[in-house]
Amino acid sequence: MVRLGAVRKQFGSRRNGVVALDGVTIGFAPGTFTAIMGPSGSGKSTFLHCAAGLERPTSGSVLLDGRELTHMGERALTRLRRERIGFVFQAFNLLPALSVAENVALPIRLAGGRPRRDAVHEAIERVGLGSLGRRRPGELSGGQQQRVAIARALITRPAVVFGDEPTGALDTRTALEILALLRQAVRAAGQTVVIVTHDPVAAAHADRVVFLADGRLAGELREASPDAIAERMTHLGAWGSAPAGRHVGEVS
Repeated sequence: MVRLGAVRKQFGSRRNGVVALDGVTIGFAPGTFTAIMGPSGSGKSTFLHCAAGLERPTSGSVLLDGRELTHMGERALTRLRRERIGFVFQAFNLLPALSVAENVALPIRLAGGRPRRDAVHEAIERVGLGSLGRRRPGELSGGQQQRVAIARALITRPAVVFGDEPTGALDTRTALEILALLRQAVRAAGQTVVIVTHDPVAAAHADRVVFLADGRLAGELREASPDAIAERMTHLGAWGSAPAGRHVGEVS
């Protein structure tokens, strides 16, 4: 569903720039849940932004749902993001003046569509907020606001959902509920979910944990426990001697 081929991303000039990603090649199959982890400055957010078409790589290719993103015009890329990609961020990014239902329907309206009331209600029901459609974000808890953000990400039935620290602002119990909702999207709808997280407990909910260090892939774990993930993290970046240039085994 998503494939990055030799992706390199450099910020600044060629001589004095910073290389955030250095030749990353990896694939994510349909119906899988992957967590991306690494030390601060390892390139996690840049990785996510390039994979989702929010930033263009300096070189390399990014394919999403069979379409090459790197050569797309901005208008076509915006349309693809609206129709085929869902986003969930640590900051909920809800519009405070809109109701829950209006926030959930927003991606359809932005795309020029007319949201069906039953589809919006179904999306809200799916995240357990069926009775709160008329409330404003300020009347909700943090966990409820993140549920609204997930309903908004899923309303267009995207092929891929990207999450940037989607549980980072939540308490442990609420975070587990949010992770269960993302897992449900994978199991029930066959969607592909890729999240960046610093939390080994959150990462343990994924089928696969991919590690980054210094902008390069540094190994992966599958069906791993939080302890195993935390132990691997201690050997990355400046704290260990993990072979940063090793490529992770791809999923096709």
